Amino acid sequence: MDSAHGAQEEEPQKKRAPWGVIALVLLTGLALIRNGSGEFAVGPPQPASAAERVTAGEPRAPGVQALPFSIAERIRIDQIQVNAPIQPVGLDADGWVDAPPPEDPNLAGWFTGAVSPGENGTSVIVGHVDNNQGPAVFYGLGSLKKGNHVEVSRRDGKTAVFEVYGVEVFSKANFPGGKVYNATGSPELRVITCGGGFTKKDGYDGNVVVFARLVETR
Repeated sequence: MDSAHGAQEEEPQKKRAPWGVIALVLLTGLALIRNGSGEFAVGPPQPASAAERVTAGEPRAPGVQALPFSIAERIRIDQIQVNAPIQPVGLDADGWVDAPPPEDPNLAGWFTGAVSPGENGTSVIVGHVDNNQGPAVFYGLGSLKKGNHVEVSRRDGKTAVFEVYGVEVFSKANFPGGKVYNATGSPELRVITCGGGFTKKDGYDGNVVVFARLVETR
Protein backbone atom coordinates (compact mmCIF):
# COMPACT_ATOMS: atom_id res chain seq x y z
CA MET A 1 0.00 0.00 0.00
CA ASP A 2 1.22 3.49 -0.79
CA SER A 3 2.32 4.96 2.53
CA ALA A 4 1.10 8.38 1.44
CA HIS A 5 -2.46 7.12 1.34
CA GLY A 6 -2.50 4.46 4.03
CA ALA A 7 -5.57 3.67 6.06
CA GLN A 8 -3.99 4.60 9.37
CA GLU A 9 -5.10 7.94 10.72
CA GLU A 10 -2.39 10.57 11.05
CA GLU A 11 -1.96 11.99 14.52
CA PRO A 12 -2.17 15.76 14.85
CA GLN A 13 0.47 17.71 16.68
CA LYS A 14 0.03 17.13 20.40
CA LYS A 15 1.15 20.61 21.39
CA ARG A 16 1.33 23.86 19.51
CA ALA A 17 2.92 27.01 20.84
CA PRO A 18 0.67 30.00 21.50
CA TRP A 19 0.38 32.20 18.41
CA GLY A 20 2.05 35.10 20.16
CA VAL A 21 5.12 32.95 20.70
CA ILE A 22 5.08 31.50 17.19
CA ALA A 23 4.88 34.98 15.70
CA LEU A 24 8.11 35.95 17.42
CA VAL A 25 9.86 32.68 16.64
CA LEU A 26 8.90 32.80 12.98
CA LEU A 27 10.00 36.40 12.66
CA THR A 28 13.41 35.38 13.93
CA GLY A 29 13.52 32.13 12.02
CA LEU A 30 12.66 33.72 8.71
CA ALA A 31 15.98 35.49 8.84
CA LEU A 32 17.39 32.13 7.83
CA ILE A 33 15.77 32.38 4.41
CA ARG A 34 16.92 35.96 3.81
CA ASN A 35 20.09 34.83 2.08
CA GLY A 36 19.21 35.55 -1.55
CA SER A 37 22.01 36.70 -3.77
CA GLY A 38 20.29 39.86 -4.97
CA GLU A 39 22.71 39.92 -7.90
CA PHE A 40 20.24 39.90 -10.78
CA ALA A 41 19.52 42.77 -13.16
CA VAL A 42 15.88 42.70 -12.07
CA GLY A 43 14.97 41.78 -8.51
CA PRO A 44 11.96 39.73 -7.47
CA PRO A 45 8.56 41.42 -7.94
CA GLN A 46 7.25 43.27 -4.89
CA PRO A 47 3.64 43.97 -3.91
CA ALA A 48 3.04 47.51 -5.07
CA SER A 49 -0.69 48.08 -5.32
CA ALA A 50 -2.68 49.26 -2.33
CA ALA A 51 -5.51 47.18 -3.75
CA GLU A 52 -3.64 44.02 -2.74
CA ARG A 53 -3.26 44.98 0.92
CA VAL A 54 -5.25 43.38 3.70
CA THR A 55 -7.81 45.75 5.17
CA ALA A 56 -9.93 45.52 8.30
CA GLY A 57 -13.20 43.68 7.88
CA GLU A 58 -12.10 41.48 4.97
CA PRO A 59 -15.10 39.22 4.21
CA ARG A 60 -14.68 35.58 5.04
CA ALA A 61 -15.07 32.86 2.46
CA PRO A 62 -18.39 31.01 2.22
CA GLY A 63 -18.64 28.06 4.57
CA VAL A 64 -16.05 25.46 3.59
CA GLN A 65 -15.53 22.58 5.98
CA ALA A 66 -12.09 22.48 7.55
CA LEU A 67 -9.97 19.39 7.00
CA PRO A 68 -8.35 17.23 9.68
CA PHE A 69 -4.60 17.20 10.23
CA SER A 70 -2.46 15.87 7.39
CA ILE A 71 1.11 16.54 6.32
CA ALA A 72 1.52 19.03 3.46
CA GLU A 73 3.33 17.53 0.48
CA ARG A 74 3.17 19.89 -2.50
CA ILE A 75 2.28 23.50 -3.33
CA ARG A 76 1.03 24.73 -6.67
CA ILE A 77 0.49 28.35 -7.72
CA ASP A 78 -0.27 28.42 -11.44
CA GLN A 79 -0.05 32.21 -11.83
CA ILE A 80 3.67 32.19 -10.99
CA GLN A 81 4.53 28.71 -12.30
CA VAL A 82 5.09 27.19 -8.86
CA ASN A 83 4.79 23.42 -8.59
CA ALA A 84 7.04 22.35 -5.76
CA PRO A 85 7.38 19.65 -3.12
CA ILE A 86 7.00 20.63 0.52
CA GLN A 87 9.09 19.35 3.39
CA PRO A 88 8.10 19.76 7.04
CA VAL A 89 10.24 22.29 8.90
CA GLY A 90 10.34 22.77 12.63
CA LEU A 91 12.60 24.52 15.07
CA ASP A 92 16.34 24.02 15.21
CA ALA A 93 18.42 23.69 18.38
CA ASP A 94 18.44 27.46 18.82
CA GLY A 95 14.65 27.78 18.55
CA TRP A 96 14.62 29.16 15.01
CA VAL A 97 12.44 27.90 12.20
CA ASP A 98 14.41 25.64 9.89
CA ALA A 99 14.27 26.73 6.25
CA PRO A 100 14.35 24.35 3.29
CA PRO A 101 17.89 23.71 2.02
CA PRO A 102 18.89 26.71 -0.12
CA GLU A 103 20.71 24.44 -2.56
CA ASP A 104 17.35 23.16 -3.86
CA PRO A 105 15.61 26.12 -5.53
CA ASN A 106 12.31 24.29 -6.02
CA LEU A 107 11.44 23.35 -2.44
CA ALA A 108 9.09 24.86 0.13
CA GLY A 109 8.73 24.26 3.85
CA TRP A 110 5.60 23.80 5.97
CA PHE A 111 6.07 24.97 9.56
CA THR A 112 4.91 22.08 11.73
CA GLY A 113 4.43 24.25 14.80
CA ALA A 114 1.27 25.60 13.17
CA VAL A 115 -1.77 23.78 11.80
CA SER A 116 -1.56 21.82 8.58
CA PRO A 117 -2.96 23.49 5.44
CA GLY A 118 -6.73 23.10 5.44
CA GLU A 119 -7.11 22.72 9.20
CA ASN A 120 -8.97 25.37 11.14
CA GLY A 121 -6.36 27.99 11.97
CA THR A 122 -3.48 29.65 10.15
CA SER A 123 -0.95 27.43 8.40
CA VAL A 124 2.43 28.73 7.24
CA ILE A 125 4.54 27.79 4.21
CA VAL A 126 7.95 29.40 3.65
CA GLY A 127 10.49 29.26 0.85
CA HIS A 128 13.47 31.00 -0.67
CA VAL A 129 13.13 33.85 -3.14
CA ASP A 130 16.52 33.11 -4.70
CA ASN A 131 19.88 31.49 -4.04
CA ASN A 132 23.39 31.92 -5.36
CA GLN A 133 22.42 30.35 -8.69
CA GLY A 134 19.31 32.40 -9.43
CA PRO A 135 15.56 32.62 -8.70
CA ALA A 136 14.06 30.08 -6.30
CA VAL A 137 10.60 28.68 -5.62
CA PHE A 138 8.88 31.88 -4.42
CA TYR A 139 10.69 34.40 -6.62
CA GLY A 140 7.40 35.56 -8.15
CA LEU A 141 5.35 35.58 -4.94
CA GLY A 142 5.07 39.36 -4.78
CA SER A 143 3.27 39.48 -8.13
CA LEU A 144 0.22 37.54 -6.91
CA LYS A 145 -3.13 39.33 -6.89
CA LYS A 146 -6.37 39.02 -4.97
CA GLY A 147 -8.38 36.13 -6.36
CA ASN A 148 -5.38 33.99 -7.34
CA HIS A 149 -5.37 30.44 -6.00
CA VAL A 150 -2.81 28.47 -4.01
CA GLU A 151 -3.25 24.69 -3.96
CA VAL A 152 -1.67 22.49 -1.31
CA SER A 153 -1.68 18.71 -1.75
CA ARG A 154 -1.74 16.71 1.48
CA ARG A 155 -0.64 13.22 2.45
CA ASP A 156 -4.25 12.11 3.00
CA GLY A 157 -4.93 12.61 -0.74
CA LYS A 158 -6.87 15.84 -0.23
CA THR A 159 -6.03 19.13 -1.90
CA ALA A 160 -6.72 22.36 -0.02
CA VAL A 161 -7.44 25.28 -2.35
CA PHE A 162 -6.85 28.75 -0.94
CA GLU A 163 -7.84 32.08 -2.49
CA VAL A 164 -5.50 35.04 -2.07
CA TYR A 165 -7.07 38.07 -0.39
CA GLY A 166 -3.97 40.12 0.28
CA VAL A 167 -0.27 40.42 -0.59
CA GLU A 168 2.03 42.69 1.38
CA VAL A 169 5.70 43.25 2.12
CA PHE A 170 6.65 43.95 5.72
CA SER A 171 9.88 45.29 7.15
CA LYS A 172 11.79 42.82 9.27
CA ALA A 173 12.21 45.51 11.91
CA ASN A 174 8.45 46.11 12.19
CA PHE A 175 7.01 42.72 11.30
CA PRO A 176 3.32 42.60 12.42
CA GLY A 177 3.24 39.10 13.87
CA GLY A 178 -0.31 39.38 15.12
CA LYS A 179 -1.68 40.53 11.77
CA VAL A 180 0.18 37.82 9.89
CA TYR A 181 -0.22 34.77 12.12
CA ASN A 182 -3.29 35.19 14.29
CA ALA A 183 -6.14 32.76 13.67
CA THR A 184 -9.25 34.20 12.04
CA GLY A 185 -11.73 31.48 13.02
CA SER A 186 -11.44 29.69 9.67
CA PRO A 187 -8.76 27.78 7.71
CA GLU A 188 -6.17 30.20 6.32
CA LEU A 189 -2.71 30.07 4.78
CA ARG A 190 0.28 32.38 4.80
CA VAL A 191 2.98 31.94 2.15
CA ILE A 192 6.16 33.84 3.01
CA THR A 193 9.44 34.63 1.32
CA CYS A 194 12.08 37.37 1.39
CA GLY A 195 11.36 40.81 0.01
CA GLY A 196 11.84 44.51 0.31
CA GLY A 197 15.22 46.16 -0.19
CA PHE A 198 18.48 44.25 -0.47
CA THR A 199 22.05 44.91 0.59
CA LYS A 200 25.02 42.57 0.44
CA LYS A 201 25.68 43.23 4.10
CA ASP A 202 22.23 42.50 5.50
CA GLY A 203 20.39 40.67 2.72
CA TYR A 204 16.68 41.38 2.24
CA ASP A 205 15.18 43.77 4.78
CA GLY A 206 11.64 42.38 4.74
CA ASN A 207 9.29 39.56 3.91
CA VAL A 208 6.59 39.21 1.28
CA VAL A 209 3.47 37.68 2.84
CA VAL A 210 0.54 36.21 0.92
CA PHE A 211 -2.74 36.02 2.85
CA ALA A 212 -5.15 33.34 1.62
CA ARG A 213 -8.25 31.54 2.87
CA LEU A 214 -9.63 28.07 2.17
CA VAL A 215 -12.33 28.12 -0.51
CA GLU A 216 -12.39 24.52 -1.73
CA THR A 217 -11.25 21.02 -0.91
CA ARG A 218 -11.06 18.14 -3.31
